[in-house]
Amino acid sequence: MHIKEETTERHTLAVIVDNEPGILARIAGLFTARGYNIESLTVSEITADNLISRITIVTSASAPVMEQIIAQLERLVPVHKVTDLTEAGAHVERELALVKVRGTGEHRIEALRLAEVYRARVVDATIGSFVFEVTGGREKINKFVELMRDLGLVEVARTGIVAISRGAEAA
Repeated sequence: MHIKEETTERHTLAVIVDNEPGILARIAGLFTARGYNIESLTVSEITADNLISRITIVTSASAPVMEQIIAQLERLVPVHKVTDLTEAGAHVERELALVKVRGTGEHRIEALRLAEVYRARVVDATIGSFVFEVTGGREKINKFVELMRDLGLVEVARTGIVAISRGAEAA
């Protein structure tokens, strides 16, 4: 007997919720209790009155599990809408990273040269180090961090992914 393995795909979800204490813990708890992994999580208020927030969640799951995750999220009381941006079509994803690099001499020059190629901005500099700000897709940031490892990478802080659908319609 052959057992078919479910193919997992990476999905980016936009979850519109009431901005109230505990909602993020409830959503994270939903994922934890069912053994789903959250790869990236960002939250921000999106209305002028600060009553509504948008939570962007990146997770990997098979199609049936993804349907289950969305259905369970939609059942939470303060959730207004859940959109699977991956399934909805074209969307834009970006992330921001702060990358601290130690270096002098040739390593310092090479770090600055690579920063220019990757359009990373220097947001702090000392005689022995830089902090670069780099934005873009996950692959771009991963590659920039990888290149900085050989040049004196000290520390990396990343925001997590933010995403929005393309076109005139709201998620």
